[in-house]
Amino acid sequence: MHAEERHQVILRRVREQGSMRVTDFAAELGVSPVTVRKDVEVLAEQGLLVRVHGGAMLPKDWAEGATPAAGTEAVERRTQALGLIVPSSAYYYPEVIKGAREVAEARGIRLLLGVSAYDPETEKAQAEQLIAEGVAGLLLAPSETRGAVGRQWYEDLDVPVVLVERRPEQGDAAAEHVGTDHAYGARLAVRHLLDGGRRRVALLLRSGTPTAPWIREGYLAGMRAAGLDAPEDTAFIDLSNYDVGEPAYEQALEEFVRGVRDRAIDAALVHTDNDAMLLLQRLRAASLSVPGDVALVSYDDEVAELADLPLSAVAPSKHEVGATAVELLLLRLAEPGRPRRRIAILPELRVRASSEA
Repeated sequence: MHAEERHQVILRRVREQGSMRVTDFAAELGVSPVTVRKDVEVLAEQGLLVRVHGGAMLPKDWAEGATPAAGTEAVERRTQALGLIVPSSAYYYPEVIKGAREVAEARGIRLLLGVSAYDPETEKAQAEQLIAEGVAGLLLAPSETRGAVGRQWYEDLDVPVVLVERRPEQGDAAAEHVGTDHAYGARLAVRHLLDGGRRRVALLLRSGTPTAPWIREGYLAGMRAAGLDAPEDTAFIDLSNYDVGEPAYEQALEEFVRGVRDRAIDAALVHTDNDAMLLLQRLRAASLSVPGDVALVSYDDEVAELADLPLSAVAPSKHEVGATAVELLLLRLAEPGRPRRRIAILPELRVRASSEA
């Protein structure tokens, strides 16, 4: 049976019975549940069906007769819970969680939290568990999307999904997304340093983090826009494979200190805050001044203000990311056929003593 034929059979079944279960219908047709889920997704994109946990319904039945103008309110009445899965509840994501929770609570919706500790299998298990507990949709920050090929596991879930702080890598991936424009944040930092008279701006980051590729992209774009090349050799120091205190980590910081002493570096963008604070200590121990000899801008602004010398920092709008993600998911639930969105939220630069003129 061709896809178009299946679509007609699905629509006829839902119109006759009011709803359908994916697994039952797949068994009846002798196809996989994944095939039927894709069919339902296509019909939902066209506004002909609404995806619900395990199956599909007609939009008018699901919304209980609500008018289009009242669609979001109807969803809020029907939605008992949403799921949120993040890789950490200790660093970066607490404000994302807070923003999501505040919007959900204001709408009378429970927010159920899962923490994956950057483990993809844990993410999948938590998603299945949350769906089994009856969440109407998921907010998901996968451990990694960069380099992913083909259809992703979260696209075959029985509930709508909004990615949080992760961009779908494939151009044809259908997942909606809310996240920080980290490349913009890095360009903002570079422009600030260049406007302060610096010309030899280096980058220190942990390339293994999901954020790092966008920071590096923005850093390079900012330097190119000013007609400058990155300082040779010392321009990019990768801390991703080292733990603090390891000889290789200390060697990487010493390489940077040597670049400042030799005047090959006069400014740097550093990801993360913790690494920027340690670098500040190493510079002081080498009798180099900040911002006199080298200006520093940290990225994340989790603890940058608490350094002995408060660090300038790029601050992602984490609270706004969480709040906007919930709002986008509620819109998807209210209007399944609406065009999909990917929302980029701009970070801000908070200038402090480490880069002031």
